[in-house]
Order: sequence, then C-alpha cells, then structure tokens
Amino acid sequence: MSKSLKRAVNLRIDESLIDQAKALNVNLSQTLEASLVEVLRQKQRESWLAENKDAVKAYNSRIEKQGLFSDGLRQF
Repeated sequence: MSKSLKRAVNLRIDESLIDQAKALNVNLSQTLEASLVEVLRQKQRESWLAENKDAVKAYNSRIEKQGLFSDGLRQF
C-alpha cells in the first residue's frame, strides 16, 4: 500500500468484533485497508471481465480454431 493521505471515517462495527480485535492487538485501520484493497481489486476485475467478455470470447474462439502463432515454434 502506498503512503497516501489518510482520512478519518466513522464506522459502525459489531461490538464483539471490536472487543476481539482489541484483545488480539489487531490494527483495525490496517486490517480494513488491506481488506478494502482486495475487495476493490476483485470488483475491478469483475468489472473488466464484464466489459470485455465479448472480446475475450472472440479471442478464445479464434485461438481454439487457429491456434497460437507460436505453436509451431515451441520446443516443449
């Protein structure tokens, strides 16, 4: 994660989860940031795949029919 500016936010989180996290010395800000990065990455991936599904389908179809350019060059 980059060293970008931080902004204070208000969150409502189940009290027992907060108590458990504190008891285990879990850094809530760091944990939320790391989890949010993963959620955003997954959502962006899903969005990209949805936006490009026709192109991916066409590419896969072409490769299935014609193969790869390097098929005759590979030695493995």
